[in-house]
Amino acid sequence: MPKGIYHVPFAENEPVNSYAPGTPEREKLQAALKEARSKKVDVPMYIGADEVRTDNTKPLSPPHDHQHILGHFHEGDASHVKQAIDAALAAKEEWANLPWEHRASIFLKAADLISGPYRDKINAATMLAQSKNAYQAEIDSACELADFLRFNVQYMTEIYNEQPESSPGMWNRLEYRPLEGFVFALTPFNFTAIAGNLPSSAALMGNVTVWKPAYSQIYSAKVVMEVFKDAGVPDGVINLIYVDGPTTGDVIFKHPEFAGIHFTGSTGVFKHIWKTIGENIDTYKSYPRIVGETGGKDFILAHPTAKAKEVATAITRGAFEFQGQKCSAASRVYIPSNLWDDVKKYLLEDIKDIKMGGPEDFENFFNAVIDKKAFDKIRGYINAAKESDVAEIIAGGECDDSKGYFIQPTVIQAKDPQYTTMKEEIFGPVVTIYVYQEDNFDETITLVNETSPYALTGAIFSQDRYAIEEATKRLSNAAGNFYINDKPTGAVVGQQPFGGARASGTNDKAGSKLNLLRWVQARTIKETFVPATDYKYPFMGKE
Repeated sequence: MPKGIYHVPFAENEPVNSYAPGTPEREKLQAALKEARSKKVDVPMYIGADEVRTDNTKPLSPPHDHQHILGHFHEGDASHVKQAIDAALAAKEEWANLPWEHRASIFLKAADLISGPYRDKINAATMLAQSKNAYQAEIDSACELADFLRFNVQYMTEIYNEQPESSPGMWNRLEYRPLEGFVFALTPFNFTAIAGNLPSSAALMGNVTVWKPAYSQIYSAKVVMEVFKDAGVPDGVINLIYVDGPTTGDVIFKHPEFAGIHFTGSTGVFKHIWKTIGENIDTYKSYPRIVGETGGKDFILAHPTAKAKEVATAITRGAFEFQGQKCSAASRVYIPSNLWDDVKKYLLEDIKDIKMGGPEDFENFFNAVIDKKAFDKIRGYINAAKESDVAEIIAGGECDDSKGYFIQPTVIQAKDPQYTTMKEEIFGPVVTIYVYQEDNFDETITLVNETSPYALTGAIFSQDRYAIEEATKRLSNAAGNFYINDKPTGAVVGQQPFGGARASGTNDKAGSKLNLLRWVQARTIKETFVPATDYKYPFMGKE
């Protein structure tokens, strides 16, 4: 069979459609939304070659219209987790032995399917299931997922191309093998792109995966799986199951072939997983790879020289896009006293102008939070602030779950920089602002660095380059993604590799070569062309 050293298509970021009035993409997406709402889907698990259905079905509803039924999914149990592991392991050898260019072709095709014929379907699914507006769905489920797939293929070839030097008479090679066993992908509700990337990035490197999405993302996860199937991912390489977390973990983390976890979710869950893996370490064939991106308490720090309108816009977008349900969302803000009056004025004007409702109405910037549990948690923080002596709600604060889980964009001004909502992750449309004396910028940098256990994203706004340099240096461990004069959200694959440290995760940078390296085991091969025939070395000769 002829062989070659293949060059994959150069990865470029998928262009983002505007969905402005009068554009053809707007009309097509509205039609896709209407069609999706008009029917009920049946969502099976995908295990090996089988679509698995059970007697235990559960409804799927839009967060902004929780009485409407989009369909039902089939919930599994421990037996289905074991079945998925068995299917993955059965597919492993053939998949691992498939030449890399064929794995590349499959996922490049998946990217083109997402950005092409599946674009409207996957965007509509994300809008309905996760209550995202058209633009937020576009940059997530269409563009970012396509970007992950294309750039990961390019990064894979760069990894394979990294080879050691060879001295005369020998040839040194590095072989990048998939992990021994299976990889568990545990994905969140908030990004369809993350849900697609976590199992596929490991699979691209020759691994087989068991994928468990958040229940509130199953509706759009089904579309992702349809894309993988259409692209030619072989049966058993990616197995999609809907089983509750404790049941799944009890099977996964006790299996000797467990090779790694690719996780995005809460810090508490990740710590529990890490502890469980440690308790079972003697069970495993090899040390599992633990890759996780978790929570954040992301900051905006404004210097006295910052421009008030720029800061206010960064707060509005950074805190309230997708209802603040991004691990990168701006959640705590430090404003100097000389800017506060203007920042407050612009911010309140923005919030007053925001329209809230279902994403089917494209004039709505703001939609619903994901479910009843999130609604109650966020409302609890807001009610506590209403009763606090050291905090004041200066915008929003109203909640209504009669039709959907709607919470107004809420701004809390804290008199105490250690107030609860300055420290704890809320994961909702609540931002807390602390106003510091403009002469205390130096002390405020320390406050930003030490207030929260998280270190995911953060931003500095300033017109003073010395202040920017000082903040960048002293906050070097406070954020894995640091922004200068921009909101702390919106990382783009291939441009801003994403991830944080401290309580925010392992900082393995999704959307970069660093992440893919976690899904391979390197083997060094040294070949000597003319082996030695005498054990003696020259220094041993007689004078």
